[in-house]
Amino acid sequence: MRLFTTALLSASFLACSGIPASPQAQTPAAITTDPAPDKAHPAAFDTFQLPSHGAQLNAFVYIAAGAGPHPTVILLHGFPGNEKNLDLAQTLRRAGYDILFFNYRGSWGSPGDFSFTHSIEDVQSAIAYLRDPINATRLRVDSKQIILIGHSMGGFMARYAGAQDPGIKAVGLISAADMAVDKIETIPTAYRNRAVDPIAKSFAEEGLAPLAGCTPKSLAEEAVANSDAWNIPNLAPKLASRPVLDLTSDDGLAPSNDAFVSALKKSGSTHVFTQHFATDHSYSDQRIAMQIAILNWLAAL
Repeated sequence: MRLFTTALLSASFLACSGIPASPQAQTPAAITTDPAPDKAHPAAFDTFQLPSHGAQLNAFVYIAAGAGPHPTVILLHGFPGNEKNLDLAQTLRRAGYDILFFNYRGSWGSPGDFSFTHSIEDVQSAIAYLRDPINATRLRVDSKQIILIGHSMGGFMARYAGAQDPGIKAVGLISAADMAVDKIETIPTAYRNRAVDPIAKSFAEEGLAPLAGCTPKSLAEEAVANSDAWNIPNLAPKLASRPVLDLTSDDGLAPSNDAFVSALKKSGSTHVFTQHFATDHSYSDQRIAMQIAILNWLAAL
């Protein structure tokens, strides 16, 4: 969602992360090298239906090699979810993380109706699923080390769900979307309904074919109705005590992310790391550089 050159990490990012800045340290092994085989506990793939509010969501977990339990990333896709970042998921598994990926209600064949509110609830259901001792044991998950990483709308979901759940270890944002909230809030409350049509147009331009049970207008009305509750800077105090990674690109979303980072710092955060990439919303020509940034951030946790 885009509403409304950097092959190596900068020395400043590495310094604030506590990561050595030498060129030899800048390409983690997980980018290029498979882990040693573990015959007793091999890397695996587990597909299942994740229960959420009466629906069974399409889901799978990339399970890292080793007995575990493994720190686990819930990787959240955007709107409508064409870029799924599964290359990142495979890299993170090579680095020793389990990765849970799922499709929100009403998206990409998961049953139910798609909405932003339902998607927030689905993220919370995914967290609860990993915390269930039976599921955690089957998937070799360390339920005390759950990290949310989201791209675009998934970044909004990661930021919001992480703020509501103090048990989330860290939050990573890849061009996190603002769901038009920053634009809505510039309009006096009495006139916000006038924002519905232009916001609906922007949603329609993203393409709703993979989504069921919604229209551009219904999603725009939902964003307007929840603009105060979804205020992005207001989420900062709830995340200020935990590590946050905020990656941005040349897709127009950097200003709202910069405002969120500023609010984090004003709230006392000393664990927020940022990096800007001169690329598009999908990081099309910076995939490896983006993954290096995420791996180094995770290593610094």
